[in-house]
Amino acid sequence: MKANSWGVLIICLMVLPSCVSVNSTRLGTSAYRDPVPADRVVVYRTADLVPGKYEEIALLHAKGDSTWSSESGMFKKMKLKAGKMGANAIILDAISEPSAVAKVAGAVFGVGVERKGKAIAIFVFPPE
Repeated sequence: MKANSWGVLIICLMVLPSCVSVNSTRLGTSAYRDPVPADRVVVYRTADLVPGKYEEIALLHAKGDSTWSSESGMFKKMKLKAGKMGANAIILDAISEPSAVAKVAGAVFGVGVERKGKAIAIFVFPPE
């Protein structure tokens, strides 16, 4: 690989996670808590996997161009947003990937095709 190719690869890897945007909607009357570092926010596939009582903090909606984003980048951005809101976990709701046909059509017509994700930011209470 040529030197300038390595540079492009490094830039792409740095940009990928930033190509995801996450919007949030605070739920109910949940308490405002101190921020939690993203690396300490746990991801649960379903609510029944949460080990104990929890409070719902916010709905999270993420989206990013499927060419320039990844599922892992989407999860990282959701964890970052949840942590900023004082949540220490998220429960995944849905991730939708564009179909192969949509990706090809997007490439042919030069338009972006979005990957979307939804989750619930929660605060898991410590065991009693």
